[in-house]
Amino acid sequence: MQQQSRQPDLVEGRLPVFVFPTELVFYADEQASHKQVLTLYNPYEFALKFKVLCTAPNKYAVVDATGAVKPQCCVDIVIRHRDVRPCHYGVIDKFRLQVSEQSQRKALGRKEVMATLLPSAAQEQPQARPQEEERRMKEQLADSVFFEQTAFQTESRAASGGPSLLTVLLGLVCMAALMLPTLGEQESTVPVYLHLSVNKKLVAAYVLGLLTMVILRT
Repeated sequence: MQQQSRQPDLVEGRLPVFVFPTELVFYADEQASHKQVLTLYNPYEFALKFKVLCTAPNKYAVVDATGAVKPQCCVDIVIRHRDVRPCHYGVIDKFRLQVSEQSQRKALGRKEVMATLLPSAAQEQPQARPQEEERRMKEQLADSVFFEQTAFQTESRAASGGPSLLTVLLGLVCMAALMLPTLGEQESTVPVYLHLSVNKKLVAAYVLGLLTMVILRT
């Protein structure tokens, strides 16, 4: 009976999606609010795949924009606002969470979450929107175009990857220091003032090891 009761939802793509909260509000003057968490719940007896789409992916960074939720479990999706310039105050963006079964590509259900950037929490005054304004806003959002957030994640990681120029230069200096003759060597064409003591070479080797660890982690 359980299989028969859930089968129409799977076929019609109307599977209810449970997400909390249903609206995200970011405040430009509060650094802590630039990071928000969406919790996706899976109350069903089968695992779900999810994908996060956004109408303005360049303004946000989504950690784990795709993933899976085990049966009767939940997962937290971290969303960071990356562009809190005044020109974005009051602009309403939308996130769409699409879910599907592990073995299928077709979206079984979707849930949309609004995101708004405000100048300050102190300036926000809860007030009811006029009915006409609310209707117009819903019509505009209904025509929104969503983009995959994963493409932005790949681009941001590629842009931030790799060691800095200063790190590379320091590494080259340390390597050059290790290649110089040790103080006391007689048969060398290198000027005496470039001969380094053992202690200086040990310091250069230590620094080079630290820089190598930094480079490998970037």
